[in-house]
Amino acid sequence: MEQNTQEQQERREARRRRRVRSQILAYTAVVVFILAVAAGIVFGVQYLTGESRRNEEKKQNQVNEMLGEEESLEEPPEEKPQEETVAELTPEQKLDQIVNAGIEVMPIEDKVAGLFIVTPESITGVSTAVKAGDGTKDALTKYAVGGIVYSSRNIQSESQFREMIDTTKLYANYPLFIAVEDEGGRFSPLGEKGLVPKQDGADAVAAGGAADKAKEVGTAIGGYLADYGFNLDLAPVADISSVEHSVMEGRTYGSDTAAGGYVSAMVEGLQGQKVSACLKHFPGMGATAQNVEDGLARTDRSAEEFRAGEFTVFRAGIDAGADMVMVSHMAAPSLAGDNTPCSMSETVVTDILRRELGFDGVIITDAMDVAAVSEYYDAGDAAVQALRAGCDMILMPEDFEKAYNGVLEAVKNGEISEERINDSLKRIYRIKYADRLGG
Repeated sequence: MEQNTQEQQERREARRRRRVRSQILAYTAVVVFILAVAAGIVFGVQYLTGESRRNEEKKQNQVNEMLGEEESLEEPPEEKPQEETVAELTPEQKLDQIVNAGIEVMPIEDKVAGLFIVTPESITGVSTAVKAGDGTKDALTKYAVGGIVYSSRNIQSESQFREMIDTTKLYANYPLFIAVEDEGGRFSPLGEKGLVPKQDGADAVAAGGAADKAKEVGTAIGGYLADYGFNLDLAPVADISSVEHSVMEGRTYGSDTAAGGYVSAMVEGLQGQKVSACLKHFPGMGATAQNVEDGLARTDRSAEEFRAGEFTVFRAGIDAGADMVMVSHMAAPSLAGDNTPCSMSETVVTDILRRELGFDGVIITDAMDVAAVSEYYDAGDAAVQALRAGCDMILMPEDFEKAYNGVLEAVKNGEISEERINDSLKRIYRIKYADRLGG
């Protein structure tokens, strides 16, 4: 009996404790609700008071304006934090982003190969290339060269030549310079083969006395080259025939600085058709009667004469926006200081062309398979020296594999830095990728 009484008491005590807890929770909820209501009332009063004050200030401002008072009773509004604006990239900055992203993922082997413009024969091993088949595909897979240059020997017919160029582009892992040397006149491979009407050469254009004619010729040449798939013409000649029996006779626009007007017009015509122009042959092959194809070619023209003559013409072409400048293998001691070919002289390439004349485009060597180079330099050494001088691209080395391996080894052993290679590639790809901005 006593046990039952004790159990009943324990149950009553448990029920009492539960009631107390419930009451505490109820009181707490009421307090929270009261506090929330109070906060809402305070907020509402502040809002209404503020709104009333703003209305009063608005009315006062209107009165002040009506009275013509210079000072307003309105307190200066708080400055709202301005949203951070992101400056829109310029076309040049967008192009740099595209170029840098492309170069960043390239292996060093492809970077080095990209500095060469070669004939199709030099990478396929055939004597005369007239078709882009498996040999071309394998060669471009192994060597991601920067460009292919074609000549009349590669042309059999219109359909054959078009197919060859189109297929070559498809086999390339990177955009190619599809190049040709078409100056008009007797230097016109497509005209020589009857694929296009021949255009007047520089001498004939200059004889007419109208620089506009040079632009017409450049537009015509650029038009049919673009139609065939070319994007680079190794023209115009910016030399002047400044000595008797100049090696450039018949290929220049004259013997004085008036040639500059024709050169700039030719550049505008070509590049107006989306075909890059390449001024040649800096600092001026017209200053010698010797041919680099036969051996050492040298000029005694003074630095002052170059600056007053040839440099004026080249500067006109540069100012017209020429994408490239080709440097000759002629020796010009007055500029280089010795008989080093200009293409391998840092003084000529970097100090004069890049800095003095302010050219920021692609600097390419003249064809490296000529006697002025091959009789004195190994293909690899010649390519390395040209790049160290400041050239961006090597044209037609005597032995492509030796030249390529020579440059690759120079990069790997630190003789040429990868950063230096990247600088050249940036200039190259700014041209190749320019059309991606719709320019």
